Amino acid sequence: MRKMYKATTLLLISMMILSLLAACSGNTKNEPAANNAPNSSEGATANEGGNAPETEEPLKLTFFDKNTGDTFTNDVAKEITKRTGITLEIQQPTGNPAEKLNLMLASNDLPDIILMDRGSDIVNKYIAAGAILPLNDLIDELGPDIKTMYGDTLKKTRYKDGKNYYLSNWYGLDKDPVFGMNIRQDILRELAPDKADGGVPFTTDEYLALLKAFKAKYPQIDGKNTVPITMNAENMGAMLATFKGMWGMKTYYEDNGQLKFDVKDPRYLEMLLYMNKLYTEGLMDKDWAISKKQTWEQKLSNGFVFSSPGAYWDVGASNTSLKKAGGGEEKQLFAYKVVAPGTDPAQTTFGPRGTMGWDAIAISKTNKDPERTMKLINFLASEEGQYLLLWGIEGVHWDMKDGKHVPKPELIQQFKEDWDATAKKTGVRKWAWFIKNGNGSDGTPYDMPGKYDRGTDAKMATKSLLDSVWDSSPYDNLGPEGGTPDSLINQKIQDIFKQQIPKIIISASANDAKANYDKMLADMKAAGDEKIEKIINEKYQERLELWK
Repeated sequence: MRKMYKATTLLLISMMILSLLAACSGNTKNEPAANNAPNSSEGATANEGGNAPETEEPLKLTFFDKNTGDTFTNDVAKEITKRTGITLEIQQPTGNPAEKLNLMLASNDLPDIILMDRGSDIVNKYIAAGAILPLNDLIDELGPDIKTMYGDTLKKTRYKDGKNYYLSNWYGLDKDPVFGMNIRQDILRELAPDKADGGVPFTTDEYLALLKAFKAKYPQIDGKNTVPITMNAENMGAMLATFKGMWGMKTYYEDNGQLKFDVKDPRYLEMLLYMNKLYTEGLMDKDWAISKKQTWEQKLSNGFVFSSPGAYWDVGASNTSLKKAGGGEEKQLFAYKVVAPGTDPAQTTFGPRGTMGWDAIAISKTNKDPERTMKLINFLASEEGQYLLLWGIEGVHWDMKDGKHVPKPELIQQFKEDWDATAKKTGVRKWAWFIKNGNGSDGTPYDMPGKYDRGTDAKMATKSLLDSVWDSSPYDNLGPEGGTPDSLINQKIQDIFKQQIPKIIISASANDAKANYDKMLADMKAAGDEKIEKIINEKYQERLELWK
């Protein structure tokens, strides 16, 4: 009897459990479930039948960004988490990012997402070690916006095995000038009023005469000896790129279809002899070759320097000091175009811009959820994501008016007053990931702080030098792989170049300059420059084939 009672009791209990399970099963639409649409503006989608929305499960990913180490807590960061369900833990070393990247690779202690310098050999090291995932299948399945935004850039960033291991950052042609001859506008208005407003280039002869006229009229300013032209020896690349731009030279000298080191271009010698002439005629700062950045900036800020080559933004700090000292906007140095004999002004090359971008952003092999990570990336790379990253939140940082994004005036003013603090507080342009250069579909620039309300220096550079912008990406990173014997040869050649160029410029005469130039070429040849040029040409042809 007791056994029968026990069996009956168990049967009743089992029936009750089954009944409860059936009831629960009928209510599953009221429970949250995983959502596969991170592009949703609300971070959720409504269930069929109008029940509660499904939301992505919260997920935390670690992100090594060599450019920033701020916590992911500002307004834009919170909005990204709201829309995707993903929180990012930003990692960035206090020391050298390259050292940290090498250490992470050696120890296999990898974050979920890694942002590296695309031009560095570290990317190839990570690929060779299998430390980052090929992204092709993930992009095909979960990256429709990536395909739309990146387009042919995905072909250009493929590895030699044909796979994409990273997405580039700041990609696409940036129609913005770079280098020019920065000249004090107030004094230029006195000496060459017809060209002070920009847009009309100087010839190299006219520029030489202008320097002489400045020295004659202003031997001293505020009791200090004036300097017609000075340069920042710590940024010799920018200085030489400015002068190369006058002659229309690019990264390499192309001779009968073969790439050679740029110094072998006959125009390069013409350029160096012109610079030597500026020096020997007392127009160039005698101390430029030992001038550090801080010293160079101080000279410009003190107001006794007339001109200096380089990027138009390089003189920003000095321009601020000049304005504060009185004299208004015209006391600043603005970028102008100078053109060499026989060069078409439209064929000058002052604006090298790499369409493949500056950074490489990859998913590591230890990533805990590559699919969710790719959904996040697809959202951030989309036009919606770009405007969130670079403009902020609608109604808070910008408004939509007549179909166009319009930033809040107070936000623009805040960026003008303190760029870094504003980016840190609001998140606008703080998280610069998967950024595409250019304009969105409504014609407004993606980079709101940098391109929407441009300063007078940028406007002048655009007016004078925009037609000098060119795509330098075909020539990027064609040298030998790092850590190889050939890379040591290449480094020796670069050292010869760095040591000899200043000597050529400051030679006592044109004949001495020519002799020093010939010695430089001989030393480079003895070091093995032809072997390195062979590697450069092989990699260049491989690249062109890969890009087809």
